Amino acid sequence: MTHAAVIGAQWGDEGKGKIVDLLSEFADVVVRFQGGGNAGHTIIYNNEKVVLNHIPSGVLHEGKICILGQGMVIDPFDVAREIEALRSRDLLKAKEIRVSDRAHVIMPHHKDVDSLREDMSGGLGIGTTRRGVGPAYEDKYGRRGVRVGDLYKPRTLRRLLEVNIAHWRPFFLEQQIEPPDVFELLQRMEEAAEGLKGLVTDTSMLLHRCMREKKHVLLEGAQGCMLDIDHGTYPFVTSSSTVAGGACTGAGIGPREVHTVLGITKAYTTRVGGGPFPTEAAGDSADVLRRKGVEFGATTGRPRRCGWLDIPLLRRAIRLSGIDSLVVTKMDVLSGIKDIPVCIGYLKDGVVLDEPPLDDLELTEPVYERLEGWDDPLKGMKSFDALPASAQAYIRKLEELAGCKVSMISTGPSREETIVLSNPFHPGA
Repeated sequence: MTHAAVIGAQWGDEGKGKIVDLLSEFADVVVRFQGGGNAGHTIIYNNEKVVLNHIPSGVLHEGKICILGQGMVIDPFDVAREIEALRSRDLLKAKEIRVSDRAHVIMPHHKDVDSLREDMSGGLGIGTTRRGVGPAYEDKYGRRGVRVGDLYKPRTLRRLLEVNIAHWRPFFLEQQIEPPDVFELLQRMEEAAEGLKGLVTDTSMLLHRCMREKKHVLLEGAQGCMLDIDHGTYPFVTSSSTVAGGACTGAGIGPREVHTVLGITKAYTTRVGGGPFPTEAAGDSADVLRRKGVEFGATTGRPRRCGWLDIPLLRRAIRLSGIDSLVVTKMDVLSGIKDIPVCIGYLKDGVVLDEPPLDDLELTEPVYERLEGWDDPLKGMKSFDALPASAQAYIRKLEELAGCKVSMISTGPSREETIVLSNPFHPGA
């Protein structure tokens, strides 16, 4: 029995959705443990594009249990719409979907606050998706949040809504906007409860029961290590814990239950929104990566900032999450680039550092090693030996510099376009 966590090893958008979808074949239970509708996992299924915002990527497999864990913040209306959209396309294959009664609710005014703050920033905001995720987590940690289980307790719900609206009322009045009305919001939350009816349970208990029954569990993260609220490029981070440790608190399991950690990295690097990005490419180089990699946000459609592979950043992610092996995605995007820069260190005060000094990135300069590129298209290749010699050398150099083995290589967006060197559920396979 093996339980695995899939973690983004960069700034998110690494292709976790495809990898979780692929690995779900070997799992019985798939758990999303943090984040909310700000995450967009894109999967190609039967030549169809499927974007999942809340629902775990195992939903496209028959017989799986898909869990939205207590570490998430959930927009109940979006969850209900997402489930219905999957059902209408005959894509809802999972045996059951369960939502944690302890996950916090994103309410309509959370989205309003999110958008207003970005608009007020004068272009200096952090680049949020405006999905209300940050304000919902604020309420969670401010102990004035509404949990999914509270939707089914009318007296408790009304009291919590009164407290919550009292907190946000001065903000709305300052913007000369009418604050939310308790009665109207109560009606909306009662609608939300109806939409999730039959899905809500103590998912931590369900997960432990599944583990006792010797079921394989796959823990799915959103965003990436460098967006972690504690360990990322603060303040340009998300509002939750994206490292492997967050899988335990967000799913409701002990740390010894996570047997292997898989880190997902692109063969290059991207970032969405504001914040430092030392290896960001400029001009034509960035445009080529963006065009070939189709680097536009699955949730927002925003163009992603594109740059070169950052090994020091990977080293930090490997250390923070105890990553056992890496999956390298979008290798096919680098085809045709004859000379590929790879950041191997950061120069600061005349010293080359092995890890990025996240609080002083503006005072550093990336140190690059240039690797030989290849012309052959890699799309659809299914064995390591089939890769051009320089593409093989790129992977081996990545392993050497990062100090971590590569277990999979993605050569295209579909499940089949994957080179599997070892399976985390069966490490010797």
